[in-house]
Amino acid sequence: MRRISRITVAGAATASLALALAACGGTSSDNASSESQGDKGLAIAYDVGGKGDQSFNDAAYAGLEQAKKEFGYETADIEPTEGETDADKTQRLSSLAKQGYNPVIGVGYAYAAAVKEAAAKYPDTTFGIVDDATIEADNVADLVFSEEQASYLAGVAAAKSTKTNTVGFVGGVDIPLIHKFQAGFEQGVKDTNPKVTVLSQYLTQTAEEGGFSSPDKGKTAAEGQIEKKADVVYAAAGLSGQGVIEAAAANEVWAIGVDSDQYQQEALAKYKDSILTSAMKDVAKAVYNLAKSVEDGSPATGIVKGDLKTGEVGLSDSNPAFKDDADLQEAVETAKEKIISGEIEVKSS
Repeated sequence: MRRISRITVAGAATASLALALAACGGTSSDNASSESQGDKGLAIAYDVGGKGDQSFNDAAYAGLEQAKKEFGYETADIEPTEGETDADKTQRLSSLAKQGYNPVIGVGYAYAAAVKEAAAKYPDTTFGIVDDATIEADNVADLVFSEEQASYLAGVAAAKSTKTNTVGFVGGVDIPLIHKFQAGFEQGVKDTNPKVTVLSQYLTQTAEEGGFSSPDKGKTAAEGQIEKKADVVYAAAGLSGQGVIEAAAANEVWAIGVDSDQYQQEALAKYKDSILTSAMKDVAKAVYNLAKSVEDGSPATGIVKGDLKTGEVGLSDSNPAFKDDADLQEAVETAKEKIISGEIEVKSS
C-alpha cells in the first residue's frame, strides 16, 4: 500500500502549472519511469463538457473527491481544451504520470489513443479509461458499463408514464456508445407497451461538433419531439441534456436524466420536478474503485464492467412522483429482475 505522509495541497493548481510548463518545453517521455515522483494519488482528465456538466464528468469528480477524502493524498483534475488532438490528450496524461499521479484516468472514449500511448511510456503507472474497452495493456483498466440495461429500465418508466403514447430519445453524438442507450431504451419501451412510438434523434455526428456540450442543441431537439406529442424525453447527451430537461420543464412533460441523479443536481434544481428519474451509471464508484485498487497494492487492469447485477447501473428514485408510483415501481423492478436473471437480454445496438 502507498503510504502518504504529506499534507494535501492544492493538487489541481499544482497539476495545472506543471502541465503548462510541460507544454512549453521538453517531452514527457524523457526518462519516463525514473522521473516519476510517486506518492501522489488519483488524477482525472475530463471529457468534453468538463466539470460542471451535472452528469458524466461530475460523476468522475465525485469519485476523485471520495478517494481524496479517504486516502488523504494529492489529486488533480484537468479540463479539456477546445479542438484538442490526441497528441494533446497524450501530453496531458503523460504529464500527470510524470508528476507522480497514480492512477491516471481519461474520462471518456475519446482518450483511447492517448491512454494507450501514455500507458506504454509509463508502465509503472496505472491508467484507466471510462467508456472504452479496446485497450489491452498490463497497466490499463477499461472502465465500462452496461448502459443499455439502465436505459431499458428508463424505457419501461417512459412507457408506463406517457399519456400520449409518444416518447423521445435524444443522443448527443451518433456513435456506438450512445447507440447502447438508444437500443436499451427503445427495447424497454416496446416490451412494456408496443403501442408507444419512440422518436429518436442525434445532435451531431462527432463530439467536436458539440453534441455532448451544447444545451441549446439539446433544447431544440427536445422541443421538436415535444411538438410531435412526446411527453417523456430521455437524453443521453452529457451537458446537452440540460437543454432537454429545460425544454421538458417549459412544456410540462417528463424528462429522464442520464449518468448521474440529475434530480439532485443543484444546477438543475429549478427543473427537478420535471425529471422523472435518471438512468445512472456509477462512474464515481468505478473511478474510486480503481484508485482504491492502486492504494491497496493490487491495481485493477483489463475490462472492469458495471451492470445491474453489480449495482453500478440503474434508475434513480429521488423524485417522489417516481418512487411513490407503485405500478411503475413494480414494472421497473420486474424488468430489473428479469435482466439480472437473463430472462430478458437487452440489445446494445
